[in-house]
Amino acid sequence: MKRADLLTPLLIDPGLIPKLDLRDWDLLIRQARQSNLLGRLAALLAQRQLLSQVPDQPRAHLESSLAVAQRQTQAVRWEVDRIEHALADIPPPIVLLKGAAYIMLQLPCAQGRLFSDVDILIPRPHIEAAELALKMNGWITTLHDAYDQRYYRKWMHELPPMTHLTRQTFLDVHHTILPETARLHPDPRKLIAAALPLADHAGFTVLAPVDMLLHSATHLFHEGEFEKGLRDLSDLDILLRHFSQLDPDFWRKLLARAEELELTRPLFYALRYTTRILQSPVPPDVLQAVARH
Repeated sequence: MKRADLLTPLLIDPGLIPKLDLRDWDLLIRQARQSNLLGRLAALLAQRQLLSQVPDQPRAHLESSLAVAQRQTQAVRWEVDRIEHALADIPPPIVLLKGAAYIMLQLPCAQGRLFSDVDILIPRPHIEAAELALKMNGWITTLHDAYDQRYYRKWMHELPPMTHLTRQTFLDVHHTILPETARLHPDPRKLIAAALPLADHAGFTVLAPVDMLLHSATHLFHEGEFEKGLRDLSDLDILLRHFSQLDPDFWRKLLARAEELELTRPLFYALRYTTRILQSPVPPDVLQAVARH
């Protein structure tokens, strides 16, 4: 396979690996690592029992990334347990977001996924009490400059990022999903009200499927780190495939919810680029409907 982009075709069809020579594998491993998708690529190959067809040298990198992802899954589960303990006296619900939610729900996009922090969403009236509770349990803010503190607390959708003193883990505490300065203002109360209980974690919830998809799209196309853009686009592709298979009414609910939350434009971008780049199976009438907005 002689292409500058080796990663995207393999995300679509991992069965293409027999066409790769060692020079291709060298480039592919570097592309996947740079895109934070090496673990996902390894998981896709493992699911299809294709790892044995990979030459020894690149297979070592793939197997190592799987081991790192599995270790991170264990660490995230422990971190969620510690956050739950720290916030035990904060009125529920507390919403787990993005990567940590994917892991706790064992969603397909969690397999091999690597990320750096845990994100939670807490109702604005409880944000100060939650911050104090976290500080009492070892989390500290990573920004100490007065300007940065004021900027986050006045204009952003989250507290200044926090890290744990001993575990060196990172935590982002949100009160909504977009900065106060953004043109769009989805109501966080609607997201929280529709959130679903997280099994075995009292007081913790996760976003409803359509809201999870919309939040992922909003994060990528409004404030995402674009060096991780393909990773986040792959998340969207897997979420779309998974949720649409579970619920035959998913597409109608997704369009209606996007309009209700004023998130039709990020949804348009999500569907536009997942279909163009990763060939997501989005019905044509859905693409037409969202394009009208």
